[in-house]
Amino acid sequence: MTEMANDIPIESRTLADKVCEQIVTAIIVGDIPPGQKISEPELARTYGISRGPLREAIRRLEGLRLIERKPHVGARVVKLSLKELVEIYRVREALEGMACRMAAEFMPANEIASLRALLEEHERDVEQLEGRSYFQKEGDLDFHYRIVQGSKNEKLLELLGSDLYHLVRMYRYQFSVSSSRPKRALKEHHQIVDAIEARDPELAELLMRRHISAARKNIEAKLNMATDLKGENHG
Repeated sequence: MTEMANDIPIESRTLADKVCEQIVTAIIVGDIPPGQKISEPELARTYGISRGPLREAIRRLEGLRLIERKPHVGARVVKLSLKELVEIYRVREALEGMACRMAAEFMPANEIASLRALLEEHERDVEQLEGRSYFQKEGDLDFHYRIVQGSKNEKLLELLGSDLYHLVRMYRYQFSVSSSRPKRALKEHHQIVDAIEARDPELAELLMRRHISAARKNIEAKLNMATDLKGENHG
């Protein structure tokens, strides 16, 4: 007998997991851009999946806040306003700054060494892309996620590792593309690890807050530039 959970066969859920992960990556890197309508037949063809597991994957994407449903419109990839983005980045600045402070106090030496190795891997990736972008895979392969884990504070991990996590990844990546930001971000990451390794909580928090503030200003500048260009084209 096929084992069931939530009335969905295990095989279908495993397939839904895989497709959900693929669609998450496509949204993060902009292959499925913000605001685009979700077409189930098109996605079913693209990912070679039947409608049942696909609908389960879409429900999960809604749970991750990457897709939203609107009456009379249907499902679309979420598109945040500048105000919403700035609000998220200000929350990140405070909470990740706190996480970094705590990581400087509580992160074990072996986790710091592992974080250094992760940055070396990221450095190779950025060099291969000639500094055009800085894509971090999710979870343990994400620098920011690892620092929050290193804080050893479950509430911070809950706040930063669930609701806003993939939205932040999407905008973090898309606004780093084709700018000088990726190499600068990587350098800032190294400085943050230096402060954590030196067990300097104040410096670690300050550097993380500056790092996220710089990313926020980069986003604001790009969005404002896009708005100005749009205005000129309609002028």
